[in-house]
Amino acid sequence: MPFQSQHLLQSQRARLAPFFCKGRKLPKEDFRREVEKELTGKEEEPSELIYFKVYEGQIHVIEQAIETAAVMLGTDKSRGYCLEMICVDLEAGANLDNGNPEILLHSIRQFFKFLPGELRHTFFAPAHQKAS
Repeated sequence: MPFQSQHLLQSQRARLAPFFCKGRKLPKEDFRREVEKELTGKEEEPSELIYFKVYEGQIHVIEQAIETAAVMLGTDKSRGYCLEMICVDLEAGANLDNGNPEILLHSIRQFFKFLPGELRHTFFAPAHQKAS
């Protein structure tokens, strides 16, 4: 093995050594997230797969709703995220009148994330005017 290849291999082993220790101590999913974070530089939120039965006649409606949400949110969003936003929208609408104000507050927070910086300031402007 040429010196340069051997040196590169040793360098990679040294970089990965802490992961071997973590791999023995951490649960599998936590270890996978640690490696993913190291490789991509992004920290991933814990996730779960959810399974539920849908009938053939429902599939088209569900797929269409997720596709519509993806277009509205940006096509780089995951299907799970799109489904979450569909649910947030439903919760917000269902809790407008005599509903649970905590659910409405959660929905507003989720939608607020989509506002660009200048519109976030505009959103708060009426509250600041009344306080003055």
